[in-house]
Amino acid sequence: MTPSAAPEITRAQAWVLAARPKTLTAALAPVVVGTALAAHDGVLAIWPAFAALVGATLIQVGTNFANDYYDFVREGDTADRVGPPRVTQTGILTPATVKRGMWTVLAAALLVGTYLVWVGGWPIVWIGLSSLACAVLYTGGPFPLAYHALGDVFVFVFFGLVAVSGTYYVQGLSWPPDIFLAGAALGALNTAILVANNLRDIETDAKVGKRTLAVRIGTRSSQVEYLTLLLVAAVVPVVGWLVYDWPAASLAALLVAPLCVAPVRRVLTHTEPVQLLPALGETARVVGVYGLLFGLGLAIG
Repeated sequence: MTPSAAPEITRAQAWVLAARPKTLTAALAPVVVGTALAAHDGVLAIWPAFAALVGATLIQVGTNFANDYYDFVREGDTADRVGPPRVTQTGILTPATVKRGMWTVLAAALLVGTYLVWVGGWPIVWIGLSSLACAVLYTGGPFPLAYHALGDVFVFVFFGLVAVSGTYYVQGLSWPPDIFLAGAALGALNTAILVANNLRDIETDAKVGKRTLAVRIGTRSSQVEYLTLLLVAAVVPVVGWLVYDWPAASLAALLVAPLCVAPVRRVLTHTEPVQLLPALGETARVVGVYGLLFGLGLAIG
């Protein structure tokens, strides 16, 4: 594969581009909500919470580097792809450089994880190792999850259920059932980011054999999936308030609804992939604002 002409940007800008900062709300919001639940239950622990935030961010960045590298070597990224430039495919950074960056960031996440293991013990060992492994196996390894329609499951589990419950556990050292309910909300919203991305790439992914869930189920079903995921996030605070006695302030998460209008309209009415470009950032913004409002409502209440 011949890389496209590389844009004229600095090396530092290239690494920021590869880190995909707009996606970082996917890592931050679950930690905010898990910490807010810990505060609500009176088990808030600042340093473990901070370490969880740093570790989650590093895993997200490492996953993004891995995707950039492995999608290139598997020829999943081509010049026909619509979207922000990938630093490996465009030749901005060499594949070997991006691969080293991936391992460096994941090693830093492992280092942070050693502290969390000291705090939380064996459960965090298994959570940390599986998270690091899946960061690579999402697009790498002999059975890349994203290429076999398992990306949506991976995001829901690791950027929802695991991220929220793990953040709570390193502070409260317990697994109350409501943390998994909260995790489902964040997992659903983070999966919605992926659905918007895969809808945009549905044609180019199909051409190169990247069998995402969107490729397998088609555009219409993917649009239904997107709406369903947003609905799940809307229902969770109500269920938590009614069943788990979450404070009424947690319902503030529903104030994110107006921010959903634009991306929903794009997902439902687009006719060209380029029309979905803003939907990714808009959905990521929904995740960030939802996590902040939800977290504040839980903590203050």
